[in-house]
Amino acid sequence: MKKLIFLPVLLLMAASCTREVPRARFTVSAQVIEAGEAVAFTNLSINADFVEWDFGDGYISNEYDPVHVFTRPGTFRVVLKVFSSDHFSDESMMDITVLYPTTLEITVKEYYNQYVVPDASVILYPSLTDWINQTNAVAEGFTGIDGRVVFTHLAPAVYYVDVWEQYHNNYILAGEDVAFIRTMALVPNAVNTFTAWVDYTGGSRKSGTIRNPASNPSGRKMNATK
Repeated sequence: MKKLIFLPVLLLMAASCTREVPRARFTVSAQVIEAGEAVAFTNLSINADFVEWDFGDGYISNEYDPVHVFTRPGTFRVVLKVFSSDHFSDESMMDITVLYPTTLEITVKEYYNQYVVPDASVILYPSLTDWINQTNAVAEGFTGIDGRVVFTHLAPAVYYVDVWEQYHNNYILAGEDVAFIRTMALVPNAVNTFTAWVDYTGGSRKSGTIRNPASNPSGRKMNATK
């Protein structure tokens, strides 16, 4: 009788040994990123018939190889759960560190009366030579009604700031002192600020003493559109 009792158990154990148990494993494109950057997840699991990703920020996906964007800073534990059709499961996890993006907030102000200048084109250059020749621009933005423009996901470097508006620019000030257009080296993963002083030109064609004479006769770079 005892042999009959244990026989079904032995058969069940033998059957379970032949089943393909899933194993969860994955890699990521980067473990340390800035907020707003996309992370690609590569699923290396075996014997998985169904997958579930929990990104730790409130989002879940059943895609096999998802791409996810973390929108806020923090450390997020990503958990991959895999399941087989036989109801076996496994999981793997990894922490993703999301940093605040390196940001530069520029306020454009008229030098003498110190009023803000809206609707001004602001272009960042990586060097003074590039600023003079209007080459290798890093980014361009336009000031809002408060005279501010914000650039994100920048390298922690020094930038040279070109400002132009129909009645204002910083070209003459740059000729007096390059510090008027040069930022400090940006602090990484922080909000950096810079005041870009400009002169009121009244729509004249004055372009300053260090601006490349090959520029547009209006005093504005040829490759910028507004």
